[in-house]
Amino acid sequence: MIADYFDFDEHDTDLSTELVAGITTFLAMSYIIVVNPNVLLPAIMGFNENGDINRQTTIDGATYTAPEVFQMLAIATIIASVVAIAVMALYAKRPFGLAPGMGLNAFFTFTVVIGLGIPWQTALAAVFVEGIIFIVITAVGARKYVISLFPEPVKFSVGAGIGVFLLFIGLQEMQVVVADPATMVALGDIAQNPTAILALLGLFLTFILWARGITGAIILGILGTAAAGWALLLAGVANASTLAPEVLLDQETGEVSFQMVTSPHYDITPLVGAFVEGLRDVDPLTFALVVFTFFFVDFFDTAGTLIGVSQFGGFLDENGDLPEIEKPLMADAIGTTFGAMVGTSTVTTYIESSAGIEEGGRTGFTAFVVGALFLATLILIPFVAMIPAYASFIALVVVGVIMLQGVLDIDWQDPAWAVSAGLTITVMPLTYSIANGLAAGIIAYPLIKTAMGEFEDVRVGQWGIALVLIGYFYVYTSGMLG
Repeated sequence: MIADYFDFDEHDTDLSTELVAGITTFLAMSYIIVVNPNVLLPAIMGFNENGDINRQTTIDGATYTAPEVFQMLAIATIIASVVAIAVMALYAKRPFGLAPGMGLNAFFTFTVVIGLGIPWQTALAAVFVEGIIFIVITAVGARKYVISLFPEPVKFSVGAGIGVFLLFIGLQEMQVVVADPATMVALGDIAQNPTAILALLGLFLTFILWARGITGAIILGILGTAAAGWALLLAGVANASTLAPEVLLDQETGEVSFQMVTSPHYDITPLVGAFVEGLRDVDPLTFALVVFTFFFVDFFDTAGTLIGVSQFGGFLDENGDLPEIEKPLMADAIGTTFGAMVGTSTVTTYIESSAGIEEGGRTGFTAFVVGALFLATLILIPFVAMIPAYASFIALVVVGVIMLQGVLDIDWQDPAWAVSAGLTITVMPLTYSIANGLAAGIIAYPLIKTAMGEFEDVRVGQWGIALVLIGYFYVYTSGMLG
């Protein structure tokens, strides 16, 4: 019955393959369960005069501690992800995972709430409005039409661009690549860093397993690295502050603390419906600008991820389009709307879905497994929390390398293709944004085509979307948002 519903035969897959793929995608993106609350926590708690996060806050007349709010946000993250993934699995039937998006959550906290001084309830209201707009324009086919206007070189380069982006993120989290005041980034002090050493050993173990064609290579690499880290901790070879997951560390003693996971706080009513309060007494212009920015970043992040991951999975047609793309887009729109209702930032499709696709995931059952595992974390948070970031981000590096094969689909001899694709691939990691990479490639294409004397090959809609994106860049970089 499962095979028939998800069309296993049509996609040349089977139950065990889809299970492994779902587990792999979940492990690759499960970090969001603890990372998203960490990013959103300052928005709700605020900072004291010393620049530290307040340990208590008042919501609707009741006082809550930082750990309690953290757990509320973790549960909201899980619930919003489950709802969005359920739509993806059962309606769109695609193997993509969804959750509150990184970058968008940071924009929510540090630009909107802290930078502009807007109440977090109002920021949630902006996300809710964005989600409703997405539902409407997806239902009438407007999102599908706009995505169809993306130039071919952009569509065929998104996968490689996301691959470089994944590599960059993964190597940073593994502390192999670090910030540098002179060169922006540099090679970390690997020989002096137990985390980086262990992460690199786990990475090359994963590469070896993958090269040998071992089923579940990425899962084995992640779990093996996490197990090795805990073994070193228990043996006293390394201290907790070095190898233990940050979410389990006591901020005062630096030792491992299981208080958060042994005493879960399941009451999220202070967050549910908070967006309604945020709709009152808003400044129309500021609110419109915030909704505008949320809308554009989410639109192009989601479009880029869907196209890039679909290219990697072989789902695109000969024109570089994803058939029935409006269905996965609807999953994103519903997830964003529901997420705002329960208290979290914008929900989007995850590039980590590539990890499961690499393991053979081809149908909605892969997403179903991801959603089921997210749901299980409501009672299994201790097990998820015990997987350190340096282990889970191994998946991003492995998949990032594999996705670089997308450059083979680009006609590098054609100037319009070379410039548009080159900007798409490089701007993504350099600005830490899939949306910015897409926008750069889309803007460049009609300009280079015209310079080549091929003005007639550019559709009117492509000029229109390029002009709108120039407006987006102006708003985003002009200081209008604080």
